[in-house]
Amino acid sequence: MNFVRTAMLLAAMTALFMGIGYLIGGQSGMVIAFFVAAAMNVFSYWNSDRMVLSTYRAQEVDERTAPEYYGMVRELSERAGLPMPKVYLYESPQPNAFATGRNPQNAAVAASTGILQMLSREELAGVMAHELAHVQHRDTLTMTITATLAGAISMLANFAFFFGRGRDNPLGIVGVLLMMIVAPLAAALVQMAISRTREYSADMRGGEICGNPLWLASALEKIHRGNEVIHNERAERNPATAHMFIINPLSGQNMDNLFSTHPNTANRIAALHEQAARMGRTPNRTSTEPFQPAKATRKSRSVPNTGRDTGNGNEPPFKGPWS
Repeated sequence: MNFVRTAMLLAAMTALFMGIGYLIGGQSGMVIAFFVAAAMNVFSYWNSDRMVLSTYRAQEVDERTAPEYYGMVRELSERAGLPMPKVYLYESPQPNAFATGRNPQNAAVAASTGILQMLSREELAGVMAHELAHVQHRDTLTMTITATLAGAISMLANFAFFFGRGRDNPLGIVGVLLMMIVAPLAAALVQMAISRTREYSADMRGGEICGNPLWLASALEKIHRGNEVIHNERAERNPATAHMFIINPLSGQNMDNLFSTHPNTANRIAALHEQAARMGRTPNRTSTEPFQPAKATRKSRSVPNTGRDTGNGNEPPFKGPWS
């Protein structure tokens, strides 16, 4: 059902994009708009991971520089039947994480230094399992396409004001003005609807991968509280990336409404508790011990600070490399 809904929303986004092309230049404009969208998506397909990782100045870590964190991702990837993704850390006191990459063979997961400080080992495992679920569902590619189309629709809507008043324009100047307002709004709503749909699905699969949905539920509660008081300045300057994070990194975006990129956190937690009950997991299994990342060695000057300065549902409980 999620796949069908996402496909329908993507089709609506593409139709809206081509409709604006028709408004600007008639049938030929619609064709041009289609090829522009295709070119933009090809570029995003090959470069989206590098773009977002560069935006947050994420730095890659390995078994030597962050053995527990890296080992956790490796074990979770094996449990999910995924290739080992690249593993990154980025400097931010705000607890959060995201996944990127065009497919599971070219994927990357990134966590903030703040999330390593705040979460227990089990909670962090739940978060990284959620991000690996996005990779497994190829959500990173889907969301890259919708973000690209949403931006292109906004751009075309502005172009329509200047170039959409010719004889091929079926709506006239009033229609153009309405399109300038409605088209970007409609594109944003479609993008947000896809994101919310994907988050619930990734939560469920993440709970299966780590073996205990309560770990992820506890992590979401902590991240939500942390994001209410700790702002991510880079995310505020790049709001188009907000949908990639496990919880919206932007301030004032916690409502479960049409204009939210993520479902309401309380609703996600409730769904995870229901899943845990079905799996026979009990609330007392979540550790409260903060995750202690490994310190970088002196030789690893390019490795970021680690935070001190700023399935099928039947898997056994996750046992990390610290066990």
